[in-house]
Amino acid sequence: MSRIAKRGLDLPNGIQVTMDKRVMTVKGAKGALTLDVHDSVEVVIDGSHLSFRPQSEQAENGWAHAGTACALANNMIKGVSQGFERKLLLSGVGYRAQAQGDKLTLSLGFSHPVVHNMPAGITVETPSQTEIIIRGVDKQKVGQVAAEVRAYRPPEPYKGKGVKYSDEQVLRKEAKKK
Repeated sequence: MSRIAKRGLDLPNGIQVTMDKRVMTVKGAKGALTLDVHDSVEVVIDGSHLSFRPQSEQAENGWAHAGTACALANNMIKGVSQGFERKLLLSGVGYRAQAQGDKLTLSLGFSHPVVHNMPAGITVETPSQTEIIIRGVDKQKVGQVAAEVRAYRPPEPYKGKGVKYSDEQVLRKEAKKK
């Protein structure tokens, strides 16, 4: 049984949640997000409290689906009220990043610069040439864009060169001995 779903969610001030059939819409100061709720989950909006439970106790994985819906709704509420961000760091000689509108231009040691287009709802900024901050209201999109940028040149284990998350620890290997 999901203890997450049994606890439910309290809505902060300024957040509006509506249900239209199986689609949950969350609106806040930073934007609006929608979620298709699984058929086996029942969502009850009671003032400023959301409750999640399975349609029937006999449904297979009913509480698991309810817990997942609760966690996704919690991320949506955090996203429209505070937003999410991922910070990436570049390490390596000549590795640079530059944000231009909705494009991120990366110099990562290739023969050409890499240009990454940001999807709708995602903003990028570069406070310095070796820092990238990706922001948005959708946690999944922010994480996906950060993973795509990191995938251009993941950190290598010998010198640690590449694109890494700010909180990532790169396990370093010892160089070959003579």
